[in-house]
Amino acid sequence: MATFDVRGLGKLFPTDPPVRALDGIDLTIEEGEFVVFLGPSGCGKSTLLEILAGLQEPTEGEVLLAGEPVRGTDPRIGVVFQDASLYPWRTVARNVEIGLEFRGAGKAQRREAAAKYLAQVGLSGFEKKYPHQLSGGMRQRAGIARTLAAEPDVLLMDEPFGAVDHLTRIQLQRDLLALWESRRRTVVFVTHDVGEAVYLADRVILLSPRPGRIAREFVIDEPRPRQRGDIGLLAEESEIYDTLSRIEQPSGA
Repeated sequence: MATFDVRGLGKLFPTDPPVRALDGIDLTIEEGEFVVFLGPSGCGKSTLLEILAGLQEPTEGEVLLAGEPVRGTDPRIGVVFQDASLYPWRTVARNVEIGLEFRGAGKAQRREAAAKYLAQVGLSGFEKKYPHQLSGGMRQRAGIARTLAAEPDVLLMDEPFGAVDHLTRIQLQRDLLALWESRRRTVVFVTHDVGEAVYLADRVILLSPRPGRIAREFVIDEPRPRQRGDIGLLAEESEIYDTLSRIEQPSGA
């Protein structure tokens, strides 16, 4: 069964004047697939992700999660944003534990889960540190561990590596793929970085400038593990850039 079915989805923000962010989105995302939403700033890719997460409601159409309409947030879905938003007064481990704490899990279970997922993101030994003692990349790893600790079936990620330096970003991409390969959760990832998109994705969904529509889908069938600089990946990048250059730019851009 597909993880997400998106049918005739539109989003209109009732501002003055109204802003149509998304229009006529039809999309299926299969279980275990790694899908990347790509497009220019303002094309609605983050809005689409938040609708999948149940954080916003569509104006038209519907979203189905495993065949059921999305109605608000769902424990099967974990969300990672660009800002890890860790609580500064809690240690790294206690930040990771917070979702389980809200669910009423016992202290031993929370500690075990925090240790497990901090190890998965390479932060073993940092359990007792506070967020201000970590680098930006380490804080983002902790945020990912916090989301994984809730054991979601689906991971939605909104430009999670956008605020870190280039080398850290490359390492975080590798780490994310290793985590994905270990369990094959469905991942939906938002970026405006073409290289990042083709390196990570099974499929890239290219959105047009506002109102966001699906301009084209690219199936990235290069074998894994992938190496940056592979001819196949560079060819995919070139084709996406060519498509982007043909998309009509929004007025005032």
